Amino acid sequence: MQGSGYLYTILPQLRKIYGDNTPELKQAMKTHTQFFNTSNFFNTIITGIDLAIEEREGIKAIDTVSGLKAGLMGPFASIGDSIFGALIPTIFGALAANMAINGNPTGIFIWIVAQMAVNVFRWKQLEFAYKEGISLVTTMQHRLTALTDAATLMGVFMVGALAATMVNVKFAWVPNFGDVTVDMQNNLDMILPRLLPAGIVGAIYWMLGKKNMTSTKGILIVLVVCVALSALGIISK
Repeated sequence: MQGSGYLYTILPQLRKIYGDNTPELKQAMKTHTQFFNTSNFFNTIITGIDLAIEEREGIKAIDTVSGLKAGLMGPFASIGDSIFGALIPTIFGALAANMAINGNPTGIFIWIVAQMAVNVFRWKQLEFAYKEGISLVTTMQHRLTALTDAATLMGVFMVGALAATMVNVKFAWVPNFGDVTVDMQNNLDMILPRLLPAGIVGAIYWMLGKKNMTSTKGILIVLVVCVALSALGIISK
């Protein structure tokens, strides 16, 4: 999938290493067009390690490089897409959107700075991986699990924070029992603030785990239920 693009990226350096129109260059080019698919946010680490090895060992290390790419592209795909493809855009996107809704233009600058930081990180990791070479693989083996666990924990934490801040719903229903008026929302807040949004998010999560349930169906169900409960005066914004 990304094999041709990967080759195009490193081709100028391969020409410097093997020379133009040499059998070694042709073999390297053929090898690097093999299947390759990983996160666009971590692919520069693999590129840097690859170039460091080939520059030092030459064509005799081409099988090692091929195995290295195959071994790293899977873990990097899951970690890179989870952190940079989902977690960071969710956090900074929600922050920027919330600030924009409230009329604060600072949100757009926060989003731009976050994206610029990601691009700088990609460039710096290429340089770092090239300098460290194969020794970086041994170092990363002990840290990938910890990094994955930390990213998962951070993601769960942010989902909880976003559910509490972005799901804006409360009980409007105030039942009367004789001379006693029960404020449902106030009672829930005494048990746990933002309990209703947490319950709604939990219900949607449970619903999406059911067979034949899709995100589109889930959105329609939430829309219909919210309109009905709002019309009955049970919930409000």
